[in-house]
Amino acid sequence: MFQLKDIWTFLWSFLIVFPTVSLVHQLGHAFFARIFGGTSNFALGRGKCLVKFGGISIHSIYFLDSFCKYTSLKYNNRFTNTLVHLGGVIFNFGSILLINISIMQDIIGPDIFFYQYSYFSLYFAAFSLLPVNFGNGKFSDGYAAYRIMRYGEELQLEN
Repeated sequence: MFQLKDIWTFLWSFLIVFPTVSLVHQLGHAFFARIFGGTSNFALGRGKCLVKFGGISIHSIYFLDSFCKYTSLKYNNRFTNTLVHLGGVIFNFGSILLINISIMQDIIGPDIFFYQYSYFSLYFAAFSLLPVNFGNGKFSDGYAAYRIMRYGEELQLEN
């Protein structure tokens, strides 16, 4: 049962953990875009830009949304485009695996942050993989990867 004392855990999750998950997800897209010869920019949040460094901008409502854009890839084929679109999910799952291995090896201790991070990462990745057409040429990561693999379409990432 949710109680008043749980407000702090909710705020911690909402304002710190979930944006961290979103950041790792966007870093995955950016990583794969860059290793295949593209450039990328991504933003955490919506609203007024608070901080911008390199291709990363953080906005006033940083916990609400995130998105990544990338330029054409130097190594441009179905495989590389699919990896760019699935890069966020790969980073989310990879970070969960890294956290669990680190806890099992006693490198880090079990903590509520890691539990919540893993939970939200799994949630974020699962919903990113759902094949959804949002309209106006915007697709979920899973749907974009499907269209690239099935039809060979070259889709620019902006999710």
